[in-house]
Amino acid sequence: MNVPAFAAVALYAGLNALILLWIAAATGRLRRRTGIFIGDGGHPHLIRIMRGHANAVEAIPIALILMLLMAILDAPVWVIHLFGIVLTVGRVLHALHFIAEDAPRWQRAVGAGLSMLVIAVTALGAVGHAVWLMVQGPVP
Repeated sequence: MNVPAFAAVALYAGLNALILLWIAAATGRLRRRTGIFIGDGGHPHLIRIMRGHANAVEAIPIALILMLLMAILDAPVWVIHLFGIVLTVGRVLHALHFIAEDAPRWQRAVGAGLSMLVIAVTALGAVGHAVWLMVQGPVP
């Protein structure tokens, strides 16, 4: 069992959970400030921050599941850390973009791009490794 790899996944799961809490808290503060407690009320900033929160909820879990599968399949710890750092930096940039009322587009583009890169590479790695193991057959 690759315990250091599992610990690395746990580290990035925790950090990305904190990012989700940060976005949720920012959304709650904006809701209190605007008095809009259900839906978006057509408020542009609230629409923006809700979309950023939803995007994080869509991207983070699949990335972490794929990283966990990498750890289960005995990926080197440095690979888990590489993907974890890239994911976390991407999610911070993405969150900064959506929390701000007006932010530079590069934050959204780079943040989303880094997140999607992690998902794409780990997904391809999982598929490739699974196919390899199925073709190889049971290991004695």
